[in-house]
Amino acid sequence: MSDISSLFVTRLYRAKLSKYGKPIDADELEATCLSIAEDDEAGQAWCEAHDFPGYTSYASLTDLPWRMPIFKTLKKALDKHVRAFATDLAFDLGDKKLKLEDLWINILPEGGIHTAHIHPHSVISGTTYVAMPQGTSAIKFEDPRLPMMMAAPGRLKEAEAALRQFVYVAPDVGDVLLWESWLRHEVPMNMAEEDRISVSFNYRWGD
Repeated sequence: MSDISSLFVTRLYRAKLSKYGKPIDADELEATCLSIAEDDEAGQAWCEAHDFPGYTSYASLTDLPWRMPIFKTLKKALDKHVRAFATDLAFDLGDKKLKLEDLWINILPEGGIHTAHIHPHSVISGTTYVAMPQGTSAIKFEDPRLPMMMAAPGRLKEAEAALRQFVYVAPDVGDVLLWESWLRHEVPMNMAEEDRISVSFNYRWGD
């Protein structure tokens, strides 16, 4: 009899944002994101200069929880989700906490993509979903071992998710996804006519 076990598991956290903290009105959050995008001239200029599709506040606004009460409420809920995930990951945090480092808006129009990337210098990254029109992109995660597989064959299409080289997750509005920041991910092209809107974030460890 063979004994096969899984080693070095990659965890993905998925929950409703409303599981923790004060409920957040999705329509209000969407309207706030669109209003900020319309007024953020620095962010618009950065997106244009870098050929970034749609809009992101990543390079322009670093104080959303201070700027807008709804983002302060969002941060409080995310803090609780991140604590729950850190417990699941068996992190030994000592006397330090995981703290919000960045929080930014993403508005991806029809035809827009977010290419594959990781989040260096952070511990946990994630996204909560504000507007997900029918037919819009799932988020795509890449097996972190892929660069080291060398001559390994591909995996069968019907392989269980834990054995695939790429996994697509289609979140709903109000979902929050968390993963360790070294996990490579991307958003394929948005094929919907409407904007795909999300709020992403990073948490760091330390003071």
